[in-house]
Amino acid sequence: MNIETPILTEKDLKKIALEFVTVSQKAAVASYPWIGRKQKNEADGAGTEAMRSQMNTIDMNAKIVIGEGEMDEAPMLYIGEELGSGRGPYLDIAVDPVEGTTPMSKGQENSLTVIAGGPRGSLLHAPDMYMRKMAVGPKAKGYIDLNKSLTDNMHSVAKALGKEVKELTVMIQDRPRHEELINEVLNLGARIKLFHDVDIPGAIATAFDRYEIDMLVGIGGAPEGVIAATALKCLGGDFQGQLIPYNEEEKERCKKMGIDHPGKVFALNEIVQSDKCFFVATGITDGLLLNGIKKTSARFESHSIITVGGDNRFFQFIKSNY
Repeated sequence: MNIETPILTEKDLKKIALEFVTVSQKAAVASYPWIGRKQKNEADGAGTEAMRSQMNTIDMNAKIVIGEGEMDEAPMLYIGEELGSGRGPYLDIAVDPVEGTTPMSKGQENSLTVIAGGPRGSLLHAPDMYMRKMAVGPKAKGYIDLNKSLTDNMHSVAKALGKEVKELTVMIQDRPRHEELINEVLNLGARIKLFHDVDIPGAIATAFDRYEIDMLVGIGGAPEGVIAATALKCLGGDFQGQLIPYNEEEKERCKKMGIDHPGKVFALNEIVQSDKCFFVATGITDGLLLNGIKKTSARFESHSIITVGGDNRFFQFIKSNY
């Protein structure tokens, strides 16, 4: 289906995105009882079931393009599964009911529920493998290039932001594979901000001055890269990614999902091929971007973000009670 087909209108987009906030909230609340119990599968299962059930109440023809795995790996929210009432716009949906299952299972920070969507055919079908990533906010849009060195990119971003290179703060996952990147930042006199798990909040944080993060760089999950790219497109930021298949099996997975040249650098408009996209997330545990679910007496408090692209771009943080 041609993504330019006028099926998803601007009015539809905002309405659908708001309905997905409820989806995200219900998945996060369903996962809450499993925080700190070291039972990742149970937590993920609870969030997945709640998410799928609520998604089926929405008037849409949605297809999961990034989800819990292939059909033979996941009973729900598997890649290719079609959800919704069957009435309404045709959508691509990328989901992770519990992004950060490991920190959540240990009672640690930065786990959240995430959903991204756009018109059918608009989202890159990224296989579950590693991806090189670079993310920046709106002021540095158009000033990044993964084909160049981190040093070159930092100089470019600094110029866009009206800063000295040494004034930049670069967010990087604390992993041995990033040692060279970390040293490159420090050798330029800039600051690093290391994190342990879950890179989606850090990528999104580059779009907000309050977090004082100028760039996110490093290697992480490709599905998470597509979801973060969608959020940044809605927010006016920028993102580039490059898949890293480590063996022939992973190369074949790329081809199976329509990616003939996995080594190429994907620009934001190649990862998310429509401006009419949306992203929503709800915190499960406290994190950089969102507060986690809180239970007070018989009520739950949730903290979510909604971002919508298109001609009427907007974002909002939402606090809700159940």
